[in-house]
Amino acid sequence: MEPIGKVARQIGCGIDTIRFYEKIGVLRQPRRTGSGRRVYGPAEIARLAFICRARELGFSLDEVRGLLDLAEEKERPCEDVKQAAVRHRQDVRRKISDLRAVEATLGTLIQQCEADGPAECPLIEALSQPSIVVPRL
Repeated sequence: MEPIGKVARQIGCGIDTIRFYEKIGVLRQPRRTGSGRRVYGPAEIARLAFICRARELGFSLDEVRGLLDLAEEKERPCEDVKQAAVRHRQDVRRKISDLRAVEATLGTLIQQCEADGPAECPLIEALSQPSIVVPRL
């Protein structure tokens, strides 16, 4: 049984994050010592590591819940897990594409600015106009 601070360091996850995962029910409430301190066993630590790694890969909390459900099935269908990963990769690729469009738009706006240019900044003017089309991330 390990205290929350040690588990946080071991997993590389903040203490507040662990408490948040408990609060929203992604991580089960741990056992407590007589003084009320949280302590975690190997099963809880493994589940927390799973959650943190999935979040590092950008899975949403709902997606993490779905992956946890699949992981807990005795005869978990690997195809379902694979499909969840494929969908997530598609989302990541869309976001990358959106970020590239944002980068290009910013590059264009930056080029319009002159260091010693007029008092009216072209970048500020462009940002004030509704005509700039930038993908919503």
